Amino acid sequence: MSTLLLRLAGPLQAWGTSSKFSTRSTGKEPTKSGVIGMIAAALGRKRDEPIDDLASLRYGVRIDQEGTVLRDYHTAKHPTIEKRKFITERMYLADAIFLVGLEGDKDTLSAIDAALKSPVYPLFLGRRSCPPSGRLSLGIRDSDLMTALAEEEWLASDWYARRESAEVSLDIFIDSDNEGYYQKDVPVSFSQERRLYSHRKISVHPFCVQKTNDRSRQRKVVTEHDPFSQMKGA
Repeated sequence: MSTLLLRLAGPLQAWGTSSKFSTRSTGKEPTKSGVIGMIAAALGRKRDEPIDDLASLRYGVRIDQEGTVLRDYHTAKHPTIEKRKFITERMYLADAIFLVGLEGDKDTLSAIDAALKSPVYPLFLGRRSCPPSGRLSLGIRDSDLMTALAEEEWLASDWYARRESAEVSLDIFIDSDNEGYYQKDVPVSFSQERRLYSHRKISVHPFCVQKTNDRSRQRKVVTEHDPFSQMKGA
């Protein structure tokens, strides 16, 4: 089995699982529906085209850099009543970085990898106001999903890594057939007439990946300053 790894990073991300018109929330990690939607856009699929092959891929997320939840204030006008306005809220994740893995057939993953490098439609991290930054596809690994997520190097930004400890622990959220919790974010149809989603079971593995942080300030060795050291050899 093979695994395609993605790096999801950008100034803002938004991954909603249960949103209403007045409040658009965001989860703290990318949803499967959001990532599959992005891949479908890269492949050039229309909203009413089948996505069963993409939704069947095993999905996992490693949180490399926790984001900060931001609240954005919005107002919207009624389409036909000029004086009627709505106050809405939009939640975003700022400065987050995730490692996402998709496990499946290598030919399917290769097609996705190529599409992400040359997408048909623009790509977004959950919402149109959230474009990705930097390299998106990290390529295919010849290993299972859990192994690929665990072995990949830490993707955190330098400013984030400097303030972390010398050893960091990372969480993994992964599709599971055993223990876990249910989340309704498996896309069945992206049709604008009727969007449909089904449930999946997610297993959480907290602190399961250990990485050495060479960029941590805690690794800097402080030596005693001797102002006469240059004179001792004279």
